This record gives sequence, C-alpha cells and structure tokens, in this order.
Amino acid sequence: MIFKGAGTALVTPFENGEVNFKKYGELIDKQIDNGIDAIITCGTTGEGSALSDVEHKQVMEYCVKKVAGRVPVIAGTGSNDTEYGLQLSQAACKIGVDGLMMVTPYYNKTTQRGLVNHFTYIADRVDKPIILYNVPSRTAMTIEVETAVELSKHKNIVAMKDATGDIGYTAELLSRVDENFNVYSGNDNMILPVLSLGGIGVISVISNIMPREVHELVHEFLNGNIGKAKKIQLDMISLINALFVEVNPIPVKTALNLMGLNVGPVRKPLYDMEEKNVEFLKEELKKRWLVMEE
Repeated sequence: MIFKGAGTALVTPFENGEVNFKKYGELIDKQIDNGIDAIITCGTTGEGSALSDVEHKQVMEYCVKKVAGRVPVIAGTGSNDTEYGLQLSQAACKIGVDGLMMVTPYYNKTTQRGLVNHFTYIADRVDKPIILYNVPSRTAMTIEVETAVELSKHKNIVAMKDATGDIGYTAELLSRVDENFNVYSGNDNMILPVLSLGGIGVISVISNIMPREVHELVHEFLNGNIGKAKKIQLDMISLINALFVEVNPIPVKTALNLMGLNVGPVRKPLYDMEEKNVEFLKEELKKRWLVMEE
C-alpha cells in the first residue's frame, strides 16, 4: 500500500512559460498543512504530458525534496512509448518518489496482451510500486478486469486509479483481485461508491482546492462514520460538476486563480475557460466562501 486516504493530483503552476517552482512549493505546503495523505506530481491534472523531459524530471525532483517525507509522493510516468515510460520511471525511482502512476498507452493503444507486456516490461525494471491508471475517456483504452487481475500478480503492480466511471467495473475488479491490490477512485463524484466496495482512497482533482474536506470524506468513511462521509460527498457534487464543465485541469486552475493562488495558465493545446463557464464556477466557489462576493 502506497497510501490510504486522499491523494491530490496537484496542478503544475506556470509563469512566463516556465514552471513556477516557488508557487509549486507553496501549493505542496498548503496541501500537507490541510491533511492530505499523498501528493501526485506530473499527472493529468499536473499537465505532465505538456512538460518537456527536463521539466518533468525537475518537477518530480522538486516535489520529492519539498515534501521531504511528510507524505508519499507518486509520480506520473506513463507514456504511449514503452521505452520512454521506462526511462521516465527509472528517473523517478532515482529521484526518490514513493510510487509510480502509469497511464495506459494512448493513441497507438495496443491490445490487452500488449498492455500486460507494456506494464510488465516496466515493472520488471523498476524498484518502486506502480499504480495502474485506467482512464478510457482520455486514452480510448480500457484495462479489462482479466488484464488487471493478471497484472496484479506482479510484485511491483500494487493498485489501480480507477477513472472508468463504471461502478460495475470497480465491483468486478475488487471481487477478483486479492487484498494486496488496492483501488483508488479516479473520479471525485464516485469517491464514496468506490470506498463502499473496498477501495482505500481517491486520487483527486477537487482536493486541489478542498484538501481537508476530501481527506475527511475518506477517513470518516474508513472510520465507520458513513453518514458524515455521505454528507461531505453530496455537498461537493455541484462544485465537482463545475470543475469538470471543461476538460481538466482547465477549470481547477481557473478556480485556484479565482481564489488568489495565482497558479498561472494551462499549456497549449489547453486554453482559457469560456466566460460563461467561469461565471458558473465562480458561483459555486462563492457558495463555499472560497471566493468572496465582489
């Protein structure tokens, strides 16, 4: 187990076209001060696919040094190129991350047999635990349950971030893997349902702006306070919807900027949020006193 609870898929702040490391450090401290259980660096929300190779390694290294062992650090090192994914994963291991999060190959996709070969090839050559990242909406590729069961037998493949949005898939997966293979919700609107089936946490977007609440949601559930956990989950739903009204991480970065945290823009091909959606998001933030009335 790499972590239990709420892990934040942290945004990467930019300024003048470069990574704003000072701001990144502030965000990391804010997350840890508010009880978050893990930091995920260079994932989808962190725009890992828009970072250069040099930047990717610099961001991972900075994150590990700044966190300084306070919580686990998981690095997004997946690629559609198996050899590059291996190189990036080995670099992350050398830097000292606690775990790797590896998305399924996108665009060229491969077959289920190809997925087994891809992940096994990398897992055989690294010394850190791997979280499989199953997000078919972005990759046009699903890790089928049978494939996940086979991969779960590898000593270094220990968990899945399940962003399928299919609770039936989650149920079947958890019914077939053993207790040493863990599942994290990859969707903020499904944290509670995944926990109810035996998941142990979430890799979250909304925790960029509400880390304490997401941490509490998971731990209240795990401590048996189901009613309180349900209330937190349901209270978040309208804001979650606002945070996904456009492609992630456009809305969450917009939200952080509206909150005065100045994380800068998204990188192309992502683009500024439409004004009508900004207003929708702003109203949801105001309801929670995250943005003050003008």
